[in-house]
Amino acid sequence: MYKYLVRPLLFLLDAETAHHFSFKSIKVLSKLGFGALFRSLYLVEDPKLEREVFGLKFKNPVGLAAGFDKDAVLYNELSNFGFGFVEIGTLTPKGQPGNPKKRLFRLLDDQAIINRMGFNNKGVFEAVEQLKKKHKVLIGGNIGKNKVTDNDKAIKDYMICFEALFEHVDYFVVNVSSPNTPGLRELQDKEPLTALLKKLKKQNGKLAKKLEASPKPILLKIAPDLTDDQLLDIVDIVKNTAIEGVIATNTTISRKGLKSHLIQTEEKGGLSGKPLTKRSTQVIRFLAEKSNNSFPIIGVGGIHTAEDALEKLDAGAALVQLYTGFVYEGPGLIKKINKALLERA
Repeated sequence: MYKYLVRPLLFLLDAETAHHFSFKSIKVLSKLGFGALFRSLYLVEDPKLEREVFGLKFKNPVGLAAGFDKDAVLYNELSNFGFGFVEIGTLTPKGQPGNPKKRLFRLLDDQAIINRMGFNNKGVFEAVEQLKKKHKVLIGGNIGKNKVTDNDKAIKDYMICFEALFEHVDYFVVNVSSPNTPGLRELQDKEPLTALLKKLKKQNGKLAKKLEASPKPILLKIAPDLTDDQLLDIVDIVKNTAIEGVIATNTTISRKGLKSHLIQTEEKGGLSGKPLTKRSTQVIRFLAEKSNNSFPIIGVGGIHTAEDALEKLDAGAALVQLYTGFVYEGPGLIKKINKALLERA
């Protein structure tokens, strides 16, 4: 139904307009009682799908990647489509409009999306208010820095978001790999990244002790454009900072091998979708092998079929996330992945 009726109608709209229309539609339909229908259509529940990762128990290993529910306004409704976890954000201390529109582009011939959104969000404190609702699903908090914040002051921005969200999310994701905030990827360099993660780990322990709670898992989201040497640095950084894991990967700045019209492919921003399938799996496999599977990896990038998800899990991922595949394939993809996992069990 989605691919033959809903998607053609949505794709008549500008990509960002379609995103907001979808959000409002899901919200309205859920209020009208359609949540139960969505669950009956898409939710797959079975103890064999459960995964324990980072000390958290996931109902199934298929999550929604950050960038879809930036302001934590739809996580419960989205859980009705069968996701085992939902990652909100990227959130920054202060709300910001992001980059000028037009900033979201579909590449239909490549089953891909280019975005240069630029961390548009209402700010972490507004998200906290949304997160005070009861959660039906595990929530990840993806955090970043404001565009106007210089890199030498970036740690403060990450700390503000971390402290604000600590009591409201189940795990954290440190986003230093988006290509759409000027200079952000420089924070992936070994020295600044190590300093940032050590600071967050220290604060994690302090907050946990103060609130008599368990520390929250901290994950690092990395770019697919890193070299092998840079990926080896990531392995060292995870070990030296004792963070809990890695999300591989964010969007790519590469435009290699695209079929779409040159005018589209030359748009600036991060590319996601099918063209990223192979590279993200390569990064997962490299990290898993070079680290001797010493930390969990969430695999994301170009998952459009159940086979794509299984490949990432086989390469060493403990969990997977969808974004562009969810846009192109619809919620039926979540069900297909979970059904394929059950067939294997």
